[in-house]
Amino acid sequence: MAAAAIGLSFVDAAIPLPIPGIKPGLANIVVLVVLSRYGLGAAIWVSLLRVLAGSLLFGSFLSPGFFLSLSGALCSLAALALAGILPERHFGAVSRSVIAAFAHIGGQLLLAYLWLIPHVGLFSLVPLFASAALLFGTVNGLVAAHFLEYKKVEAPHQVPLQ
Repeated sequence: MAAAAIGLSFVDAAIPLPIPGIKPGLANIVVLVVLSRYGLGAAIWVSLLRVLAGSLLFGSFLSPGFFLSLSGALCSLAALALAGILPERHFGAVSRSVIAAFAHIGGQLLLAYLWLIPHVGLFSLVPLFASAALLFGTVNGLVAAHFLEYKKVEAPHQVPLQ
């Protein structure tokens, strides 16, 4: 699953977007599916392996981009851990994805403010980044929900191995 997340990180990097710093976060689809299927521990491993391996493959290990990605991933994972106490009946993959997307961008903006750009003007970008988090969080959550539902429907038709 980590390999799928890393592959989707490459797809993310290849998508041309008009605003620097905003990406769809397609790898988070994998993290959401892993979280739902295998639990928080596995989701943490997949997310952190994606950040580490992606930075090594992109040549950005220990660069500001690496630390921004890591801070976003850690904040997202913390938010998903806290969201785990929410009733799944009311808070499914889409809700959790949006929560994670907001935490991700919040962590990145906080690190950028504390380390790279210590100017309050940075927070004038919050509406733009929040809009992107809402949009991409919703889309990624819908895709993750589709995969999770597809596996539920597919499972009864499988022939058991003996």
